[in-house]
Amino acid sequence: MTIEELFKDKTTKSKEKTEIISKWIIDSSLPTDELIAFAEQSKDPIKGACIEAIEYATKLNSNLADEAIFSFVTSSLTEKTPKIKWESAKVIGNTAHLFSENLGSTISNLLANTDNEGTVVRWSAAFALGEILKLKTLHNTTLLPALENISEKEEKDSIKKIYWDAIKKTKK
Repeated sequence: MTIEELFKDKTTKSKEKTEIISKWIIDSSLPTDELIAFAEQSKDPIKGACIEAIEYATKLNSNLADEAIFSFVTSSLTEKTPKIKWESAKVIGNTAHLFSENLGSTISNLLANTDNEGTVVRWSAAFALGEILKLKTLHNTTLLPALENISEKEEKDSIKKIYWDAIKKTKK
């Protein structure tokens, strides 16, 4: 079954489709460049499901992500659809340690999502930014004060906690 056939199949629920794609990523039966090309040409709900599958796979094994995936999710942070934003941020949180040399635009795109009206988008941005901060890269000279400032303005305690946990680990 191809990815196109999977999404056309009305008998398979969307959560199952995501799980199937995740397994394909994990067992390398679906090349990531093929998945990205398909996702880029798809409508937002399908693109979101593809990124969710990448997130699940990279949560289990971050090394499944390559430069193309990281670039794809970095650019997807600027999409309008909240699910695409939050799933992309979660992939970045799972994999940023593999791409610590290429975080400039990733950080910029994540920072843009820290004031999104959607709680899940902000939570996911906080998760990814926290993981990046913990890497202790040269970006921390500007990222640390930015996250301290953002956490002061954030109204949700659950999101503030993500920032403060990362900040504490960085200052040790």
